[in-house]
Amino acid sequence: MRHPFVVSAALMGLVALSGCESQMSDEEVERAVAGVNVIDESNLNDIMLTVGDPEEAVAYFRRASAQAPERMDFKRGLAQSLVKARKASEAANVWSEVANSAEGTADDRVNLADAYIRAGDWAKAKTELDKVPPTHETFMRYKLEAMVADSDQDWKRADSFYETAVGLTTQPAGTLNNWGYSKLTRGDFSGAERLFGEALSYDAGMFTAKNNLVMARGAQGKYDLPVVEMSQVERAQLLHTLALAAIKQGDVVIGKTLLQEAIDTHPQHFEEAVRAMRALESNVSNG
Repeated sequence: MRHPFVVSAALMGLVALSGCESQMSDEEVERAVAGVNVIDESNLNDIMLTVGDPEEAVAYFRRASAQAPERMDFKRGLAQSLVKARKASEAANVWSEVANSAEGTADDRVNLADAYIRAGDWAKAKTELDKVPPTHETFMRYKLEAMVADSDQDWKRADSFYETAVGLTTQPAGTLNNWGYSKLTRGDFSGAERLFGEALSYDAGMFTAKNNLVMARGAQGKYDLPVVEMSQVERAQLLHTLALAAIKQGDVVIGKTLLQEAIDTHPQHFEEAVRAMRALESNVSNG
């Protein structure tokens, strides 16, 4: 991946230095050039973290860290890139090195806990979060605290942390969806329905929340689709989910009707719904 505009900016800086200060010493010139390189390097770091391919970003930060092992910004970039590349265990190793260094911050510790959660190591995530000072009140910290409490089935703490996390962000849709799913797993279907609906009020396009909302409604015997934005394909998929929820509740006739509607609604062949219909018909004929 080449970044010609970054190189051009550096060259322009060098030209300006050579043209306007003929009396600068060699040492002063070296310091000035180093400053230009740091600026360009910082820009490149940001580019690699935001728009770069994850694997390419991992390679870039791995090289940079090897060349300057004392630079924690490179290690942070490497850890972030590893998370994006879905290499959570390796990311946790790097975050651990950063968090436990002299330059480690509370945010680094939170990111370490996040990597452990992604790697499925909930016990280590909890240990790291317990080390974060209580004064470090950030959205990420409380979102992770809620998830860990969920994993321990400590519902009271989970609800408290989710509520705090939602209040600390302007984009709470994902957290509201997680909270709703937590309620769903506990059997609090009406509470889950409310939270999924709230998530969609912030992000009307979140299909996961739409699907979860339909499951929560189906578990309560509400077999009509909610009034939310949906494409034709989404409508078919949601009808399929609702059909399965009805069948699970023992409402087989309603489930069969919803499956047929899902098949008829989908603009292409809806194989998953067709298989469910065949299985249902086979069970009925054999029953």
